[in-house]
Amino acid sequence: MSSRSLHEVTSIGGEGLIGEPPARRAGPVRTRLIVWGMSDTPPESPDFDAMTRDIAEVPAVEVIVTVAVNLMSAAAVKLGLSEEGEKYKDLDEARKLISALAGLLDASATEVSSFHAAPLRDGLKSLQLAFREASIVPDEPGQGPGEKYTGPVYG
Repeated sequence: MSSRSLHEVTSIGGEGLIGEPPARRAGPVRTRLIVWGMSDTPPESPDFDAMTRDIAEVPAVEVIVTVAVNLMSAAAVKLGLSEEGEKYKDLDEARKLISALAGLLDASATEVSSFHAAPLRDGLKSLQLAFREASIVPDEPGQGPGEKYTGPVYG
């Protein structure tokens, strides 16, 4: 029987932010997510004090950038841009993720330096263009995912 439990997911990959020039890359990106999910294993008692300490040590900009990169990665998979392509393609889900990313970047524009914001905006635009290309019936300019925050995106 499956039970709802807490899982820690750690991923290491890339050489920096998506779209970030090689000169700015700071090494591998390490992302640590704590997620609730279905599991066949009995739930363990998580160490909430340790998780709280971990979160308290992370600067807000790093949290925002990490969430943005996770949204970008998920949107890319839903656009069919992963190795398995069509297997995970779901444009409705991609639209939601791209819109959430655009909203996050719009809301945090004054909080995140251009060092971090520029590659994220470039990645967002790339996803918006990929969405437009993947759509059988493309949205009108300004009506695509996240375009209410970014304005119309043209290729």
